[in-house]
Amino acid sequence: MSFFVYHRYGASQRDPSPSIFSELLDELEERLDDTEHVAVSVVHESEWGLSISHGGYVAFENVESDDEPRHMKGLSREKLISLMENLAAGNLDELENERWQSGY
Repeated sequence: MSFFVYHRYGASQRDPSPSIFSELLDELEERLDDTEHVAVSVVHESEWGLSISHGGYVAFENVESDDEPRHMKGLSREKLISLMENLAAGNLDELENERWQSGY
């Protein structure tokens, strides 16, 4: 399975080492006054993606379908990394079992 990561300022990588997830979260702690570049994301080849913003906010959606997005907020760094690892590995059932709330 393949996945992409998208950094806060637009750079992307295909199938990086899982250590990248911690680095992505670190990016969100820099330049907190920048309100334009507020998220990083991980997108699986199935088109399911996670978008993560400062403060532990994460949205989960299929970027190619009209399905309603879901979100959680206030998540710990460890939980966010776990979600990204599951998505990268294609463990979509694991992600579906999370306590998502409807919408953004």
